[in-house]
Amino acid sequence: MEEAHSVNSPRRVLSFSKRKKQKQPGFQDSDSVRPSPFKASQVQGPKPSEVYGFVGSISTVVATGIFLIWAYVPDKVLESIGIHYYPSRYWVLAMPTYLMVSLLLALAFYIGLNFIATPPPTSLNTLFDEYSREPGEFDQQMEEGDERPIDPISDLDITRINDLMFNSSDAK
Repeated sequence: MEEAHSVNSPRRVLSFSKRKKQKQPGFQDSDSVRPSPFKASQVQGPKPSEVYGFVGSISTVVATGIFLIWAYVPDKVLESIGIHYYPSRYWVLAMPTYLMVSLLLALAFYIGLNFIATPPPTSLNTLFDEYSREPGEFDQQMEEGDERPIDPISDLDITRINDLMFNSSDAK
């Protein structure tokens, strides 16, 4: 049977060293004697990505609410509750418009960069690159009865593909 203090992985080493620091003299926790069979019980607290997602969603809802209040509530109501400085109403339409136009221009720019980076269809770069491999030859010393090994991974020649696709009655 495995010892209570045996260590099999670096993660256990780290958690074992943390447990040593947290132990108080004279007090023995049942979790420190034998490991729990449930991994979820050892993890405590939310993950940082969950916290960031929660804070992001709440702040998005709050910002949208503030924007809608600023856009639709009349100036007299805002001044009566003590809000005297706020941006001009021009920005109610201008800000979303600028954001949408910026998004569309970024998308068009991204598509344009992809068109520029793509070689033309007549270029040999669409067929061959630095990772292309020609089919290898087998050992000529193989005897007639020996089994043929599996071909190594390689690219197929475009002429062979064309023969197979368009001259299927001739090629075998």
